Amino acid sequence: MSRHDLRMPERLFLARHGQTAWNREHRLQGQLDSPLTEAGIGHANEIARRLEGAGVGIVCTSPLGRARRTAEIVAAHLDVEVVAVDELAEVHHGSFAGRTWDELEEASPGIRALRSENRYGWAFPGGESYASARPRALRALDECSWAGEGTPLIVAHEMIGRLLRAAMRGFSHAEALALRHPHGIVFEITRGAERLV
Repeated sequence: MSRHDLRMPERLFLARHGQTAWNREHRLQGQLDSPLTEAGIGHANEIARRLEGAGVGIVCTSPLGRARRTAEIVAAHLDVEVVAVDELAEVHHGSFAGRTWDELEEASPGIRALRSENRYGWAFPGGESYASARPRALRALDECSWAGEGTPLIVAHEMIGRLLRAAMRGFSHAEALALRHPHGIVFEITRGAERLV
């Protein structure tokens, strides 16, 4: 399938998974995982509350445990199906996963500054860059656009979420990198626009 064959939803909801133990410890997770905290379960319930009556037809989730658990809580509340979409997994952090930036800087002084010189194109050792993950973010949007009736809710992660939002809104790389997505917050995104739910 070529890039031109990919389809994006006209409208979607986007949520980040609830807080995890590693989020609390400021550890990079990437495609490793840690469990939702009690606060993280609260975030999932808050997402569900915000989406009551919003017309969510299906929940598309990253296959990673923290996103899947969040999605299951929301889907049970909204009484809709959950579909795991492999392409929604977080940007792969390679050998940096499970470590904090302080630990990484101690082991390799200057590594964070090196990354900041080309944050979009810089790849985690043994992992991905934003640039290399972007094609699968586009494939994820395509898959979610066909996944079910009604508006999809995508439950993903902060880094891959930046790429999803940028694709839907037509943002530049710099605009994408400036995006933030706190836990418990839901965005309604249409082509070129978004709002908090």
